[in-house]
Amino acid sequence: MTQIQRQHTNQRMSKIVIHNDTIYLCGQVGSGDTVAEQTQEALRRVGALLAEAGSDKQHVLQATVWLADMADFAEMNQVWDSWFEAGYAPARACGEAKLARPELLVEVIVVAAVAG
Repeated sequence: MTQIQRQHTNQRMSKIVIHNDTIYLCGQVGSGDTVAEQTQEALRRVGALLAEAGSDKQHVLQATVWLADMADFAEMNQVWDSWFEAGYAPARACGEAKLARPELLVEVIVVAAVAG
């Protein structure tokens, strides 16, 4: 039987789920007034959760980015491109969505491999 590990779990969600050697993170958002600030904070949170789960940004396999407004695509990408090292970009999708709270401008969802 395959074991599933859940971390930071409540009735609604887990922040980290590990199945086999794959890590699934819940959506990460950030604070700040701009898409750049929120993207930086969301990616910092992604990095912290990955470290806790035994991985890092070089092991990100797939990412989904939701923007409240696709007009912010270039601003988000400036931060995104500086966070990932050349050669380690994950498969990625980006779309526009109404996010959970009006002040949220970006949300990042990541799937990664366990490092090692």
